Amino acid sequence: MQIGVRILSLSPFVEDEEMAIKLCCFPKDPLEDVETWSESVDKVLSCKAGQIALREFLKSEYSEENILFWIACEEYKKIKTVPEMISSANRIYSEFVQTEAPRQINIDCSTRENITKNISKPTLNSFDTAQKLIYSLMARDCYPRFLKSDLYQGLLRRADSR
Repeated sequence: MQIGVRILSLSPFVEDEEMAIKLCCFPKDPLEDVETWSESVDKVLSCKAGQIALREFLKSEYSEENILFWIACEEYKKIKTVPEMISSANRIYSEFVQTEAPRQINIDCSTRENITKNISKPTLNSFDTAQKLIYSLMARDCYPRFLKSDLYQGLLRRADSR
């Protein structure tokens, strides 16, 4: 399999040049899976191009922290060493969970308190409850708006025209 940079002209569907560049750097056509994204939020999240597109949409809604937290949790679950787990858990906590965090996620205080109480001894499951809450929020609230967005509709038209 040849891996290279695929150049796409996404304009006028993708006005954000940074997003267009991100979508261009894939070994396969990043628009190949666009039509499947309407099946479920899982289809969007399982695909790097889908994550990028959803992130760009959430940026426009000032809720980018949701997908960033979800992705950080997915990466966290892959950690193999305790020192790396401790470091990553503290980074996720300070970036997304603690009160007044730079990208504070919208979770209930009980979940936040439970994570805070246990952050000194993190496990691979430390953020599971919060991640499920954020996933549900994205699936129920953000995802339907994403499907109706100009960004997604433009990508869909672009994929259909191939």
